[in-house]
This record gives sequence, structure tokens and C-alpha cells, in this order.
Amino acid sequence: MTTFEPITEPRSSVKTNFVVATVGGLERSLSGRASSRRRRSSRKDESALIEGLKAGDQEAFETIFNLYSPKLYGVAQRILGEVADTEEVIQDVFWTAYRKAKSFRGNSQLSTWLYRLTINAALGKIRREKKHSKEVEYEEYLPKFQDDGHHLVRPVVDWSDTLDEKYAKQELQGLLSAALNQLRPLDKSVVVLSDLEGMSDKEIAKTTGLTVSAVKTRLHRARLFLRGKLSVHLGYSAA
Repeated sequence: MTTFEPITEPRSSVKTNFVVATVGGLERSLSGRASSRRRRSSRKDESALIEGLKAGDQEAFETIFNLYSPKLYGVAQRILGEVADTEEVIQDVFWTAYRKAKSFRGNSQLSTWLYRLTINAALGKIRREKKHSKEVEYEEYLPKFQDDGHHLVRPVVDWSDTLDEKYAKQELQGLLSAALNQLRPLDKSVVVLSDLEGMSDKEIAKTTGLTVSAVKTRLHRARLFLRGKLSVHLGYSAA
């Protein structure tokens, strides 16, 4: 069994080799050349992979990387936007997973742990480098109501059914992407995990460390904000 050299402290030469291997693996995984390996590895028991990772088994690490890197890459890229930033975050995620494997106690699924590492790494990068665009106040784009509970602006227009008639798919994706980028980073992460990755509120709570009720609240406000932004762009009132 091939194992990684035990590491007590991060060393630059070791991390450099690790990063090179990770980038190479990422390119193979995303290009589909590792598809046959993923098919074989997907049948392995997750607990055995985790134990192998904890023991420093290189094959277990590569199997986990090939299984999860495409999904994690997609999540990180949707949050960060930049390819270079995404690649750096994914490298850091798997470097962290390798170093801290023994701290994984199995209270959640391996995928949940890796998603959490990815979200934390992406948000950490945004905070450190202050790359997030200027935040827009949500209230400006949220619906407003009268004292009797009716919408402030009436009639309320449902423009969603006519989008395909007015805009090409690529243009719609551009509008939505621009609106997503104006969400607060954590809110954007929650929307990505829910609406693009298909996670349940409970899974998102485990991944982000939020309560389920907090996830529901953030999702609701973020979706209202996105709808309001699109409404204004289309010439309608956000209210």
C-alpha cells in the first residue's frame, strides 16, 4: 500500500508537490479522462476510503479527489467566479482534508465535510481579498406591503412565463449571474447549494453551520432579492 509521508508541519516542498498533483488530478477529473477510475472507485465503501485517508493511503486520497473534485469545483466557481481563485480554493480544500483527515469523526457524511471545507475556504478568500463587489441593500428590491397585507404596487405582474420570449438563454444566465454576484457571500453560498446543487435545507445547515431556520430565512430573502433585481431590469416594480 502506497502512503503519503507522515507530516507533522506543513512544508513548502511537500505542499508544492501536493498542489501539482492536485492540479493534475483536477484537470484529468474535469476532462473526463478519469471517468473509468471514478466508476471503479464509486463502488468502494466510504468508510474504507476515510480510514485509508486517515492512514495516508495515496490511492484512497486520489479516489476521494476523483469522486468529489468536480462537484466541489463547481460550487467554488459559482461562489468565486474566477477560475484561478477556484483552483486555489480546491487545492487548499484537499490539502486541508489530507492534513486534518484524522479529525474527521464521521458525525456527518464525507461529502458534507468536504462541502463545508469548500464553502469556508471560498468565503475566507472573499473576506481576505475583499473581492466581493459592493453589496446592494436588499430592502430596495424586496416586495413592499400595505398595512392590510396587500402589495404596495398593484397589480402584481408575473413576468416569469414570458422570459423565454424576450431573452435568449445565455442572456438570462448573464442577468441571473450578475444578480447572484450582488448577494452577500454567505447568502450566495446558500442559494448555490439549494438551487444549483439541489441540497435540502437540513443538508445546507450541516454544510454551512447555520440552523435550518436561518437557512430558510436566508434563502427566502435571497430569492426575493433576485426576483426583485430581475423585475427592475425587465421594467417592472420590485414591490
